[in-house]
Amino acid sequence: HCGTVPYLMKMFPDMPCYVTKPTQRIMDRMLHNSVHVMTIAAKERGVQGYPLFRHTDVEEAMKRVVAFEYGKEFYVDATCPVKVEFRPAGHVLGSASILLRHDEHTICYTSDICVTDQALLPGMAPMSSEMGIDTLIIESTRGAHVDDYPITYEAEIDRLTKEIAAVLKGGGCVLVPVFALGRMQELLNIIHRKQEMGEIPDCPVYSSGLGRAVYEVYSRYEQYLRPGADLVPLANFEPVGDVWEARSRNKLLKEPCIIAATSGMMIENTPSAMIALDMIREDKHGIFFVGYLDPDTLGYKLLNSKAGDAFHFSSQGDTSHRVLENIKRFHFSAHAPREDLINVVKDVAPSNVIFVHGDDDAVAWMAENTNGACKKFTPAKGDTVRLDA
Repeated sequence: HCGTVPYLMKMFPDMPCYVTKPTQRIMDRMLHNSVHVMTIAAKERGVQGYPLFRHTDVEEAMKRVVAFEYGKEFYVDATCPVKVEFRPAGHVLGSASILLRHDEHTICYTSDICVTDQALLPGMAPMSSEMGIDTLIIESTRGAHVDDYPITYEAEIDRLTKEIAAVLKGGGCVLVPVFALGRMQELLNIIHRKQEMGEIPDCPVYSSGLGRAVYEVYSRYEQYLRPGADLVPLANFEPVGDVWEARSRNKLLKEPCIIAATSGMMIENTPSAMIALDMIREDKHGIFFVGYLDPDTLGYKLLNSKAGDAFHFSSQGDTSHRVLENIKRFHFSAHAPREDLINVVKDVAPSNVIFVHGDDDAVAWMAENTNGACKKFTPAKGDTVRLDA
């Protein structure tokens, strides 16, 4: 969630920005990419006000970024008696829960958290009542998410593995739309592991732009990965090439292969959308979504469409009619399910809990189903919350 940092730092030119060390590297790559994406959106789609900031703004903002290791306390500034500590959140590389300690009140903002281990990252650092947290601010992303059947990380890996193998054995290609940060790195390593085990046929595995740049940051900070993660070298995965050229796409899809491409929600004019433009015209391929899909995105609409429906994949008007039947969704969320969120509140036993970062129904469910003697808040934007120690 670093996309507005340059904009905010222009508004507050005297303020520093504190991050974890991996986040510092990831921000630099992602913010420059954001300038590129916004510039294209302004030119090709006429988006007013874009870009919100330019490359020079990113460079100036990064000069004021200060990075710290997990577990190292520091003061907000010399005149403010608030100590800060970053704790591993388990969401993506560099993600952190933020502990704010004042003599009279201690606040913890979980940020986005994943309690269990992923393929590469360990789960969040456990928290307990012994930490003396007065107020817990906790995400509610999956508060309204009800599973139709028990889902485990390993079970979804096995389900995805079988689907990929079936497509490849049938002579088709597999497209996995992924987020550039976190999901791409996780999925590439899962696929490689399953190929080594012989559960997925040997074939080329491709990946796209920004996700490859972030992968390099993962390689630089392997000490932050879970023990035994054994990150596969990026050289094992080939770049997808210029997917905006029909000839390049035809070459890519000529023989069975696996493609992990951004964007995860298949936004128009991104690598995953341009590859899908050709893939949905044939029934031998497979498109497997592995993350959240906003209802307004192309990915959601494609997943919930039927044969014969037409789709526009780019701002240039590239259109395809769906023939492909094998379009599925798998559950690889890096957000904790609501049962885990409730357990975090129980373990911390704070005086106050503020539920944030979720749709209205998700936030409401969390507030209604979290037990304990704590005061519970579900503030709307602009609301003021009074916190008692």
